Amino acid sequence: MAHNHIHIHKHEVKANNLVFSILLNLLITIAQIVGGIVSGSLALISDALHNFSDVISLVFSLVAHKLSRRKASINNTFGYKRAELIAAFINASTLVIVAFVLIYGAIERFFNPHPIQSGLVIWLAILGIVVNGLSVIFLKKDAEHNLNMKSAYLHLLTDMMASVAVLVGGLLMKFYHWFWMDSVMTILIAIYLIVVGIDLLKSSTKMLMLFTPDHIDIKEIVREVHKIPGVGKLHHIHVWHLNEEELHLEAHLDCSEDIKMTEFNDLLHNLEVVLFDKFGINHINIQPEFKKEDPKEFIVQD
Repeated sequence: MAHNHIHIHKHEVKANNLVFSILLNLLITIAQIVGGIVSGSLALISDALHNFSDVISLVFSLVAHKLSRRKASINNTFGYKRAELIAAFINASTLVIVAFVLIYGAIERFFNPHPIQSGLVIWLAILGIVVNGLSVIFLKKDAEHNLNMKSAYLHLLTDMMASVAVLVGGLLMKFYHWFWMDSVMTILIAIYLIVVGIDLLKSSTKMLMLFTPDHIDIKEIVREVHKIPGVGKLHHIHVWHLNEEELHLEAHLDCSEDIKMTEFNDLLHNLEVVLFDKFGINHINIQPEFKKEDPKEFIVQD
């Protein structure tokens, strides 16, 4: 079975950005918990709990990032490249879980509102916006290239939005005494968490389950490969993400002629170029065949 891959330039994710974000979020979490207890604001405490879940998620993302950079070995032939996908899945799950906990608390508080020290809420919300805003800026570029970093980035982005919501609620409570806004803002924060959390959960689950990526059309791959001289039929095809940097394809290639191995190497090179240029597949594993009797379906479920 011929095995080949194309080396591509990889965006280097900076772990230092994660470390800095962890320290900032730990600081704001402590401040918001103390402030929420003193002021009596559920929205502030819920924002603090969300921040604390972010600290845990960021630490988990950092550990996964470190693991993913470990070298492969005989016992771990792929290394720990999928560690970041697991981190993204867990982080997405915590987003959804935290959201439902917040909704439960907000509904209970909505029917039993009480006066809140809005001044403290406002200042701590501003602090939350500044701290989370800085963290979002640090991780934005990494989030565009890495699902694990995207999960951490979304945690921080929703934190920043939550702090904005808490600030708006604090201002309304200060000037209009609408103390029920504390619960409303909490629910709005939670709904957004559910939306972004489920989307990230779906993406990470598809990668962990080795589903064909959404942007890949296997029939289109077959059409393009069949245009290459010397190709009989490409079949038994599987396409999946090992991680976000490596898109793999394995398949059987029925050659149109009984060619030499040196000729097959040239055919394999042409196949590799087409798959990379048109579909972004940078790692292929091909089993060559000539008039072998077996099913020639595009995909075979064993």
